[in-house]
Amino acid sequence: MQKQGKCMTYEFALFALPYEYDALEPHIDTLTMHLHHDRHLKTYTDKLNAALAPFPELHNRTLEWLLCNPDVLPPAIRTAVRNNGGGVYNHIYYFCSMTPHATETPPMPDCALGIKIDRSFGSWEAFKKQFKASALDLFGSGYLWLVTSRRGQLKILPTYNQDTPIVKGFCPLFCIDLWEHAYYLKHYNDRASYIDDWFAVFNGTFAERNYEHCIQ
Repeated sequence: MQKQGKCMTYEFALFALPYEYDALEPHIDTLTMHLHHDRHLKTYTDKLNAALAPFPELHNRTLEWLLCNPDVLPPAIRTAVRNNGGGVYNHIYYFCSMTPHATETPPMPDCALGIKIDRSFGSWEAFKKQFKASALDLFGSGYLWLVTSRRGQLKILPTYNQDTPIVKGFCPLFCIDLWEHAYYLKHYNDRASYIDDWFAVFNGTFAERNYEHCIQ
């Protein structure tokens, strides 16, 4: 995703799912995937483009640049770029953080990130327990991330609404979407069971690839 994100400039195209809408069944249901991608992400993408359209001097700026430099944006579009650009950025990470090919438990046993998780949290299972607890503690709408600091330290980081880790100086590895539209059709208000289902389709390959990029 790092490479994709840095190549994205106006006019932003709707991000294509890396799998079919029904590929994550029975953990993430097909109807939710359609609504989440085709309506929610599309709306963020369309509104981001609409905000940027009158400002050609911004059309060659990447999504990450737009999010990390709000002070140089025209005041009239700062909130729109933050909310809608963040919505695009966060949803790309979320959709890529899942895969229909999640088969290993733990998913990254011998790779650099798997070893770092063991050292930082004690074990993959201990990390899952802490990550789930933090996700349940997040009040309202937002995301929960695993990120690395500039010094290479792992951190479980909540972000609210459509805020992003990159504006805080962190390099993101993966995230779970905790807005109710991500799970309400299947799980209703049972966020805990949704988190368990999300871990069942967790994309360890995506996480490891991002970690390798972040520590270069």
